[in-house]
Amino acid sequence: MKRVTAFVLGFFLLFSYLSPTMVAAQEPDIAVASDMIVKTEDAKEVDAEGGPQLKAPSAILMEASTGQVIYEKDADEKRSPASITKIMTLILIFDALDSGKIKMTDEVVTSAHAKSMGGSQVFLEEGEVQTVETLIKCIVIASGNDASVAMAEYIAGTEDEFVNSMNERAASLGMTNTHFEDCCGLTESPTHVTTARDIAMMSRELINKYPQIHNYSTIWMENITHVTKQGTKEFGLSNTNKLLKMATNFQVTGLKTGSTSIAKYCLSATADKDGVRLIASIMAAPDFKVRFADAQTLLNYGYANCKLYEDKEMVPLPEMIVDNGVKDQVPLKYDGSFSYLSLKGEDFTGIEKELKLSPSIEAPVKEGQPAGSLIYTLNGKKVGEVPVLTAEGVGKAKFSDYLKRLFHAFGL
Repeated sequence: MKRVTAFVLGFFLLFSYLSPTMVAAQEPDIAVASDMIVKTEDAKEVDAEGGPQLKAPSAILMEASTGQVIYEKDADEKRSPASITKIMTLILIFDALDSGKIKMTDEVVTSAHAKSMGGSQVFLEEGEVQTVETLIKCIVIASGNDASVAMAEYIAGTEDEFVNSMNERAASLGMTNTHFEDCCGLTESPTHVTTARDIAMMSRELINKYPQIHNYSTIWMENITHVTKQGTKEFGLSNTNKLLKMATNFQVTGLKTGSTSIAKYCLSATADKDGVRLIASIMAAPDFKVRFADAQTLLNYGYANCKLYEDKEMVPLPEMIVDNGVKDQVPLKYDGSFSYLSLKGEDFTGIEKELKLSPSIEAPVKEGQPAGSLIYTLNGKKVGEVPVLTAEGVGKAKFSDYLKRLFHAFGL
């Protein structure tokens, strides 16, 4: 009996020491306690050249509002993303919600194909019905592959058609080194790839366009209810993003983890501090501790070095004179807002604004026609501008319009 016990104990220790290539299909660290995470403050975070010291082979740090890259390491190397794939799946889900194609309260029926997904799952049964919102929680919190496929089929009819839309959306964002072959990242195909830069780009799209994603990505634990032929039972969702429970001097807001034997350990981490939102993308970390430690190192580096200026009081716009139009003036509007990311600690009180507009505009005028710009300078150097556009259209005046004006001028 003692020999058997010793053999079992030895086998368990050997198995726990195996390399990441022997891990389960996906998200094997889902139940890892947060107190097992390496505290990055105990390790050196800055290399000899002043940049962050990382163990993962590919990484990038991006500021969310401007898209400016603060740091990168082999950020364009194509790699398997595992469940990071689900960021694009979530973008398409929220696109469908935004367009009115689907609603949060819609009921989704699980197909046999969705149920058959392996890896990380929430164990949906064929024929089981869940709401769109519940399935979003299953995807964001527990990285459910079955939930992802169920939503893909609900939106596009088939997973293949949904994946086509994923690739089209990726192309529209300029993700030139990305190609998806499924909606959850479970495939180990060598052509299902993305890069740290492209992950940051799609993460930025998701959190900027649909900030409500953080209502789900910050949930640590939550229960869902399975109602099947076997009866009703509760199932606990546990967030795979252990960075949420790590001690940091910034607020972790998400976003998505991923791991397979081929992808190793990946993470897209989003955070907020004093209104500055950062995205840290980690790919192919050797173990789960490294991906979280590297992300924390990147975020610490970013918040120690960057400072964001946002113009919350843009110069009021006058109306512009219209020459030969049916109206004498046209209102103007800004084409967006202005923000500037500093990595040099500049004093933003030195920022000056100058509104440069054309003296007039010739009819006919179309809405959205360029009319000038608001120029920003810092210590005499231009740091950016916001285009000024016409807010509505104005038709070209005809002879009858001039005649009406003449009669009106004489009180006729």
